[in-house]
Amino acid sequence: MYPQPASGFVRRVPNNPSLFCLAVSLVLVLSVHLGAQDKTFSPVKRAQIEKTVSAFMTANSVPGVSVAVVQNGLPAWSAGFGTSDLEDSAPATSATLYRLGSISKSITAVAVLQLYERGNLDLDAPVQKYCPAFPQKDSPITSRQLLAHLSGIRHYNQDGKGDVPDDSARHFATMEESLQLFASDPLLSRPGTQFHYSTYGYTLLGCVLEGASSQKYTDFVRENVFRPANMDHTQVDDFFAIVPHRTRWYHKDRSGAVHNAGVLDSSYKIPGGGLISSADDMANFEIAMLADKLVKRSTRDLMWTVAQPTDGKPSHYALGWFIADKLGIHTAGHSGGQQGTDTDFVLAPDRNVGVVVLANMDSVNTGALSESILKIILDLPARN
Repeated sequence: MYPQPASGFVRRVPNNPSLFCLAVSLVLVLSVHLGAQDKTFSPVKRAQIEKTVSAFMTANSVPGVSVAVVQNGLPAWSAGFGTSDLEDSAPATSATLYRLGSISKSITAVAVLQLYERGNLDLDAPVQKYCPAFPQKDSPITSRQLLAHLSGIRHYNQDGKGDVPDDSARHFATMEESLQLFASDPLLSRPGTQFHYSTYGYTLLGCVLEGASSQKYTDFVRENVFRPANMDHTQVDDFFAIVPHRTRWYHKDRSGAVHNAGVLDSSYKIPGGGLISSADDMANFEIAMLADKLVKRSTRDLMWTVAQPTDGKPSHYALGWFIADKLGIHTAGHSGGQQGTDTDFVLAPDRNVGVVVLANMDSVNTGALSESILKIILDLPARN
C-alpha cells in the first residue's frame, strides 16, 4: 500500500512493519504553493511517484524523504513522506530541512560563476590571488580547476588521518582555519591532468570566493543565490544552533537496525558539503537555474560544459555539476551524502523539468530514486 493524497492536509496510512522495526506510520504531507504553480501536473504521475517513493523507503528503511517536482519551469508538486524525527514522530514535509551534502557544490559553483560574470574573479588566475592563505604548490591551481575537481587536491583520507573524525563536533571558525586540514599536503597530480573528486577543493574555493567578493561566504551566497532564488530557509548547517524544521539524522547498521547517525559539525567544508535546505527551496533553485535568474545563459552553458582532464579517464563533471546524457535526455545535477543524509537533484533543461529528492538516512542512493521520478515525469521507459 502506498500513500494517497488526502482530502485534508495530512493523511496517515497504516504502518508498514517492514519499513522499520519501530511503531511509526508513514506520513504524506502535501505542500501548498502560494506562488506560480504548474497546474497541469498529472494526478496519475503523482500516484506513480508516491508508489515509487514508498517502495524506496520500504526497501531501504528510510525514516523520511522529501520530494519536489518542477515542470514547465514552475513548481508542480512537492511532498514529505515518513518522519523527520523518529523519537517524537514529527512528519517529514516538503519544508523539512536536510543536510545537502555535496549538492552544496552546485550552489557554490553558481556563486563563483556570478563573480566571474561580474568581472570580479578570473577563473584561470592562481588561487593565491584571492586566497593568499593557501600555500604555493609546484604548479599553480586555478578556480576553474577547483570547480571541475582537476586541481589535484585530495579528498578525505581513507584511513581518516589528517581529517576531521567521523564523529566530531570540532568547529572551524573561518575558511582559512579549514584550509589547515589539507593545505600542506602534496597534490595527487599536476593540476588539470586528472580528475580527483575533492570536497576540500571546494573549501579552498570558498576562500577564493571570500577574497574575490570581500564578503564572508555565507553572506555572499545568501544575498546572491538564496534570496534571488527564493530559497528562504536554506542556510549553513550549524550543528549547535536551534534550527526549526531541521530533520534528525539516521544510519542503518549491517543488521538493518536504524540508529541516530554520528555527530557532524560540517563547518570545515561549508562550500562543498555544509548547507541545509528543503525540497521546496531546492525546487526554487532549479526554477531559478532554468529561468537564467542567477547567471546568464552563456555563463550557465560554461558551467554545464564538462571540463576534461588532459591525462587519465574522461570526466562527466563540469563546473560544480555532474552532466549526463541518458536515453536521449541531457541532464545536469548533483548528489550528496554524509552522516545522516542522502540527497540528489537533477535538471533536464531541454524539457524544462527538474526533480529533488532528500532523505534523512545515509547511503541509500537517492540518485536512483530521482532518476525513476524523472522517467515518470518524462514518460521514459524504466530500466530493464
